[in-house]
Amino acid sequence: MSISRPIPIPSTPLIRRAAAFQAALRRPDYRGLYLPAALVVLWSLATYFGWVDTRILVSPLETLKTAWHLLISKMLWVSLGYSLARDASGFLAGSIIGLLLGTLLGTSRLADRLISPTFHAFKQIAVFAWIPLIAVWFGLGEPAKIAFIALVVFPPVLLNTFDGIRSVSRDYIEVARAFEFSTLQQSLRVILPAALPQIFTGLRLGLIYAWLATIGAEYFLKAAPGVGNILIDGREKFLMDQVITGVAVVAAVGYVFHYLTARLEKRLLSWRTRTDVP
Repeated sequence: MSISRPIPIPSTPLIRRAAAFQAALRRPDYRGLYLPAALVVLWSLATYFGWVDTRILVSPLETLKTAWHLLISKMLWVSLGYSLARDASGFLAGSIIGLLLGTLLGTSRLADRLISPTFHAFKQIAVFAWIPLIAVWFGLGEPAKIAFIALVVFPPVLLNTFDGIRSVSRDYIEVARAFEFSTLQQSLRVILPAALPQIFTGLRLGLIYAWLATIGAEYFLKAAPGVGNILIDGREKFLMDQVITGVAVVAAVGYVFHYLTARLEKRLLSWRTRTDVP
């Protein structure tokens, strides 16, 4: 009696390329660090050999010393805490408004016809043009900063929520009606899951814009503890090492937001067939 053996599947160039591609995705890619490293080297050389005025562009070593001083003195942590609190408050307010209004416009043709033209005109106004009105309506303190951040956040959240709901296939709705789903069941079990990828994209954009708006609000409105105040203080005292440290902190926080939201989106929406999540 002979024992049957599994028939080996021949290896083809296409299969080998697919396996190599999957292995490359699993390996960490450090090529993105090449350009920052080259810029730091060029920066070091420029300050060491006196190619630039070191009063304007201080050396990386001096910048690291200033960053370390801000860290151990807890000034940076306190400032970052205030900025993140403003960012979270403005992002939450803007997201809630954007989600509610986007849902309304996406589900109601009448609301879309009545509100959308005004909204599209509104979003053409540069956000910094609203600062004088915000200052009059809310003052120059924390409410004004949070209102400004929310104003920046809600348009991308609204637009992506609207697009996500409107892009839901009518076939899904017909199937839900065939199973006699109620309006609430259709919304929670059909429309929301189908629109969720687009909604999450809007929330990601809103979070990134909220951080940029936080620094702008701290810079242009009343001075208060925050990362923006570190930049203002460094500018007024002509401490370029402090300014560069503040800019690096802003960039680092923005990158962390982008990375975490991308990972969260990939985990929460892993059921999608889409593979272009960064």
